[in-house]
Amino acid sequence: MPIRVVEWSTGYLGRMAVEAIDARPELELVGVFVSDPAKVGLDAGRLAGLDRDLGVDATDDRAELIALAPDAVVYTAETESRFMEAIEDFTAFLRAGINVVASGPVLLQYPHGILPAEMISALDEAGRGGGATLHVNGIDPGFANDVLPMVMTSLSRRIDLIRVGEIADYSVYHQGETMRRLFGFGQTMESLPPLLRPGMLAAGWGSVVRQLAAAVGVALDEPLVERHERLPAERDLSLLACEVPAGTQAALRFEVAGQVDGEDRIVLEHVTRTAADQAPDWPRPDHGDGCYRIEIHGQPSMRVEFTHHAEHGDHNESGMLVTAMRLVNAVEAVVEAEPGLVYAKDLPMITGRGLMRR
Repeated sequence: MPIRVVEWSTGYLGRMAVEAIDARPELELVGVFVSDPAKVGLDAGRLAGLDRDLGVDATDDRAELIALAPDAVVYTAETESRFMEAIEDFTAFLRAGINVVASGPVLLQYPHGILPAEMISALDEAGRGGGATLHVNGIDPGFANDVLPMVMTSLSRRIDLIRVGEIADYSVYHQGETMRRLFGFGQTMESLPPLLRPGMLAAGWGSVVRQLAAAVGVALDEPLVERHERLPAERDLSLLACEVPAGTQAALRFEVAGQVDGEDRIVLEHVTRTAADQAPDWPRPDHGDGCYRIEIHGQPSMRVEFTHHAEHGDHNESGMLVTAMRLVNAVEAVVEAEPGLVYAKDLPMITGRGLMRR
C-alpha cells in the first residue's frame, strides 16, 4: 500500500515538494492545501509547473484534507512569521494521527534548551496520543549541519572540536524581507538587525549545536556563545533581493558556539557575502562560490565541503530542491518512527531509493 500524502502549500518550496512526492514510488499524493483563493480547484501538477495533471485539485479547506486521513503531511508553508499558527497546525495533524514532515520552524529541528519544556512536551504528547510523528528538517538547519557531521563522527577515535558552517554569496538570494529586515543588508551600520540581537542567533541555530552535542553525548555550558562581525559595502551593490548602498551593511559573519568548561567544542558558523571581493580574510570555499563546510578536529582530523547546483538554475534553486527532497525522502522513515517528536539523530539512513531512472 502506498503512503498517502498531503502537500501543505504550493509556494516555491511546495511546488518542488509536489513533484518530489510524485517521483517517489512509495508515495501517493492525495491532497494539496493552498492559501491563495485563486489556486483553489487547480490541479496540483499544473501548480507544480508540470506539463501534466496529477488528478489532485488544490483546496483551502483544512477540515477536508484532515478528513482524508492521510498518512503524512509534507508541510512547506512559511512558518517563521507565523510560528504559533504552525504549532497549532502540527498539533491538529498529530492528534488526528497524521505524521508531519516540515521545513520549519527551524528551531524544532532540535528545540531542547530553546523552547519552553512544556511546549515541547505538548507537541510530543499530541503525537503520542494520536500515534503520529513530527520531524522538522531541511538543509540548514538540517542535513548539512546535522546528518552529515553526525555521520562523519562515526569515523572518529577522539573528537576535540566540531565546526559546521555555511560560506555563501547571497547576491542572488531571493528573499528580500530576510535579506533587509532580518540580516540587515543595505541597512546602516549603526542599526543592529534583529538577527544579531542577544539570543537570536542561538534561537535560530542553537538547535544545530545542541543536537550535535546530544549525538556525541556532551553536556554544554549555558548559555551558548554568540559572536558576529559586519562589514560595510565599499561601493553601491544591486542584489536580486535589495539594494546595498556604499557604507551600509554588506557582509556578515556569525558563530553560535557550544562550550565545555569555557572551551569551544561545537561551533555553527555562517559567512555571508554579497560580492565576491568582500572580506578577503574570512573563510572562503575551496572551490566555487559557496559551500557547507564540516570540520572535525581530533584523531583523525577531517574536513568535507558540500556543494549543490541546480540543473537549470543557480545554487538558490538547488538549495530549495535539496530541502524539499530531504523532507519528501524522509516521509517513509518518519511514518515508521515512534510517535512524538523525532530528530535527525534518531532516524535511520534515508536514501533516494527508487529515484534512479534509466
